[in-house]
Amino acid sequence: MKILFIGTVEFSLHMLEKLVSLDIDLVGVCTKKHSGFNSDFADLTPLCKLHSIPYLHLEDINSKESVQWIKRLNPDVIFCFGWSFLLKKEVLTIPKLGVVGYHPAKLPKNRGRHPLIWALVLGLESSASTFFFMNESADSGDILSQVDFNISYKDDAASVYKKVVDVALQQVEDIVFKLQNGTLSTVKQDNSVANTWRRRTELDGLIDFRMNSRSIYNLTRALTRPYMGAHINYNGNNFSVWKVKEVEDCRHNFEPGMVLEAVDRTFVVKSYDGAIEIMEHDFDTLPKVGEYL
Repeated sequence: MKILFIGTVEFSLHMLEKLVSLDIDLVGVCTKKHSGFNSDFADLTPLCKLHSIPYLHLEDINSKESVQWIKRLNPDVIFCFGWSFLLKKEVLTIPKLGVVGYHPAKLPKNRGRHPLIWALVLGLESSASTFFFMNESADSGDILSQVDFNISYKDDAASVYKKVVDVALQQVEDIVFKLQNGTLSTVKQDNSVANTWRRRTELDGLIDFRMNSRSIYNLTRALTRPYMGAHINYNGNNFSVWKVKEVEDCRHNFEPGMVLEAVDRTFVVKSYDGAIEIMEHDFDTLPKVGEYL
């Protein structure tokens, strides 16, 4: 069984390393040299060179050049993990077994963009690692494998990312085995219960202290490394925030956004229903007590 791989992020690298370890016929890799779009970008080229796997650097997977290159390799199946653009019919119809995609959400719910970020922002307590056959619509194809995972209060973007990788590594080995043996079964998605998360914007990362403390905590842990960080606007400039802590505060007559304390490199700000301690951040100079953010 000849496999072609498409991907360009850290998750892609873990999956490609796994496929290499399975000693299967990897006929090619489509990837990028660099990405200003993916904050978790990973260079797959060194791994391809190490194992003599043909690779193509590209920007548009649906371009004529890309389609022709993939057709020449004649893969039986394509694995597309960590590629933020839809594949068109010209690519989807090349492999006889289909194109396997991946989405870290409990499909058919929560299709769309930034699934790990939105799960943390919304305070979800669980999600799922889902492999599916891709079609021309985002995240709507038949499900091949779905495994639930829990999200704890202490989890952040990095720890949830690791959970997803650990679960998916086990799933992908099972998928390869079943594809090779013709024993893979699928489950159609129920579109009537589906929803689609939108692409986030810069404004979605702004900490507004009129929010309650839990919402600020969830936003910050969702956007911390490997992502771009939440941010606070102070004196017309945005400063990244990487870690915060919810703090009980009974000064209900103080307005949200007031700086209550500033010690060493941390400071405490009044929220709608309590206070938030800003623990890790990119501020050069801390705001002063009594200032508003």
